[in-house]
Amino acid sequence: METEGRPRLRYWLDRLKADGVLEAAVVYGYFRCYSEGNDLIVIGEDSAERARFSFPRQRQRRDRRLCLADFFREKSADELDVVAFHVVTMGQPIADYANKLFADNAYRDYLEVHGLSVQLTEALAEYWHSRVRAEMTLPDGRAADANDSKDLDDVFRQGYRGSRYSFGYPACPDIEQQKYLMDLLEPDRIGVQLSEEFQLHPEQSTSALIVHHPEAKYFNAT
Repeated sequence: METEGRPRLRYWLDRLKADGVLEAAVVYGYFRCYSEGNDLIVIGEDSAERARFSFPRQRQRRDRRLCLADFFREKSADELDVVAFHVVTMGQPIADYANKLFADNAYRDYLEVHGLSVQLTEALAEYWHSRVRAEMTLPDGRAADANDSKDLDDVFRQGYRGSRYSFGYPACPDIEQQKYLMDLLEPDRIGVQLSEEFQLHPEQSTSALIVHHPEAKYFNAT
C-alpha cells in the first residue's frame, strides 16, 4: 500500500486535476413532507402533492418491521416534516477519460481511474450529507450534526444522526422512483440525466434521500 498504492493514488489525483477532468457538482434541496403508511409524500408551496415515494417494510418478525416512511411525521401530526434530497456527480469528462483508457487497452489505468472516480463520487456524497446535517435545524434549535462524532472510525460506523439512502439499495429498492427525485431537483442543470433503465448518467453520479431521524440507520427491508 505505502510503496505502490499511495503513490499511484497521488499520481492519478495530480494528473486528473492537471488534465481538468474532475468537474464535481451538486444539486440538493429541502422539501416539506409527511408520511402516510408506507409512503412519504412531498408537498409543494401550494400544499399540493408533488411526489409520493413508497417503501417496503421489513418482513422478518425478529425485526422492527420498519420502512423509511416511519422516520417522518405522519399526516395527522400538528406540523409537517422535512426531507432532503441530493444528486452529486464528478462529471462527464472523467467518464469519457476512463472510457478512452479502456478503448486504448490501458486496462490497469482504466481500472484505477474508474475506481477512483467512483470513490470520489461517494466521498462527495458523504461530504454533502454532512453539509445537509449542518444546515438542518432541529426543533430545539440545534443543528442536526450537533452530536456527530468527530472520529473517522465512528463516521464509518454511522456515528452521526440519520442516514442517506440511495434507490436500488435494500431500504428503497425501487430505482424507478428516482424519476420523482429527478423531477424535484432537476439535476440536468449539472449534467446528470436518468436513462430509460432509471440509471444516472454519467456513471460517476449518485443520488440520495436524506433522513434526519436519530434512529434512521441502514437496514434490509426484504
